[in-house]
Amino acid sequence: MSYIHRHIEPFLQKAGRTFKAVLVTGPRQVGKSTLLKAQYPDLPYLTFDDPMLLTQAQEEPGLFFRNHPYPHILDEVQYIQRLFPYIKMACDTTQEKGLFYLTGSQSFRLMQHVSESLAGRIAVMELSGLSMREIDGVSFADPFIPTADYIDHRRAFFHHHGDIWELIHRGSYPALYESDIDWQLFYSSYVQTYLSRDVQDLMNVKDHMKFMRFLTAMAARTGQLLNYSKVAEQADITAATAKAWTSILETSGIIYILQPYSNSALNRAIKTPKIYFRDTGLVCFLTKYPTAETVMNGAMAGNLFETFVVSEILKSFSNAGIDYHMHVTYYRGKDKSASRESEIDLLIEQGDTIYPVEIKMSANPKLSMTNTFDVIDKIKNKHRGLGTILCLYDQPLWLNDRIVALPIEYV
Repeated sequence: MSYIHRHIEPFLQKAGRTFKAVLVTGPRQVGKSTLLKAQYPDLPYLTFDDPMLLTQAQEEPGLFFRNHPYPHILDEVQYIQRLFPYIKMACDTTQEKGLFYLTGSQSFRLMQHVSESLAGRIAVMELSGLSMREIDGVSFADPFIPTADYIDHRRAFFHHHGDIWELIHRGSYPALYESDIDWQLFYSSYVQTYLSRDVQDLMNVKDHMKFMRFLTAMAARTGQLLNYSKVAEQADITAATAKAWTSILETSGIIYILQPYSNSALNRAIKTPKIYFRDTGLVCFLTKYPTAETVMNGAMAGNLFETFVVSEILKSFSNAGIDYHMHVTYYRGKDKSASRESEIDLLIEQGDTIYPVEIKMSANPKLSMTNTFDVIDKIKNKHRGLGTILCLYDQPLWLNDRIVALPIEYV
């Protein structure tokens, strides 16, 4: 089984030279421990999936580091809350860097302990599933901010992926690319492990069948506005329960909640967030699309295509060590002159510039697809950057001096 190099590696190495502790968060099975073991092969690896090791850390936290001297890699640290104060004390006794390399798959709970115990001592980074760049062996690692310079630089690394629907259907978990594991078996096992471990650990969900219906209902709505009442109705739960369970999906890295752009100039904008699953293969499994062909021809093709592209853009930020929450939003609203709602799939903000992005499952990009972009011109102290259509056209195509259509491989 060959190791697939991850674009976050330089950021990880820099963090290890700068901070006393490094925390790699992310969903289960995205390769967090594999990454750390590959980058630091000489460090001892301790996992709290091991019941005996977990018991030692929970019952005798003061003795743990006497029995296991650092530096080392600690895996699944969300289980060892009592050890965090001792990690803090260890960090405070020396100026040495790179003492602890931690992984964890429940970001909210982890960040509670990090903020309480390790603020200023730890670098936190997020690892997602494999990006298309990583799968294709493309070394280009800049975050997707679609300037003219970005496009010129990206052109030198362009690689046509081929069957994009096969990639959307297969998903992004490394195990699916490092071995001949059966797709159906992998996702079935993944969901069962997720239900039995993360869901139970974060919230005592007693009815797993209802949670599965909820999970499936959410998957069917990827790329859409988040409507708790409709999801609750389909899963036979209350809207309050749907909201609580949504937080579980977000905390454990299964979904991402994309917030709407907020500005007083856009007073007719919708304030409802959108939901995106972080892995399209999981969506295909939950919504019963058994092959790439059924995905491409199915009713969810457009939403799955958009979900895939949004996920790739977010990965480009997190792999560069940048918090995408501060940079990526969307717009949906209704101008007085418009007869219906209009939308911009993504707004990527850098400084005082906002770059509008449309995502289209089309090989025939048209200027009319960008008619909503001028809504950005209403926002004071911001100006509109280069507008982009990410689509299935096979090369960059300038539609005018402010709009360009790009193959999705340019992300």
